[in-house]
Amino acid sequence: MAALLRGICRDAAVPFVVNDDPAAARACGADGVHLGKDELHRLPEALASNPPLVVGVSCYDSLDRARAAVAAGVHHVAFGSVFGSSTKPTAPRCALETLRAARLELDVPIVAIGGITPENGRAALAAGADFLAVIAGVFAAPDIGEAVRRYVKLFS
Repeated sequence: MAALLRGICRDAAVPFVVNDDPAAARACGADGVHLGKDELHRLPEALASNPPLVVGVSCYDSLDRARAAVAAGVHHVAFGSVFGSSTKPTAPRCALETLRAARLELDVPIVAIGGITPENGRAALAAGADFLAVIAGVFAAPDIGEAVRRYVKLFS
């Protein structure tokens, strides 16, 4: 299934990232891997992948975790849940101020995740996020295409 999704993403010129498993990412030819709190021990494996993978790490609400990840060589860091999330309602919250501090200090792209909507996404971008990671805001929408278009407008 991952190889099929990778092909669809390549046809659309969209990077394909596998969650939590560098070996699976390599096996299916993914562009990258994203590691959560329980997979941080896989960071050396992910960074040493051949062919190279784009590697991201979830930092939740911890600027210290982001600093350590960047020092280790990751390509992007993710902070969240920035807003209340229906997908992960018990996820720790990350203040917009943490995004602002990360933007001032870190030289890698910053991803905001958690409860991101077209209505609040601009605040995350203004605070320093380069990217918005969205699940329910797209997939729970009655019109997925229209939902995506609303997010795209945040970047213009």
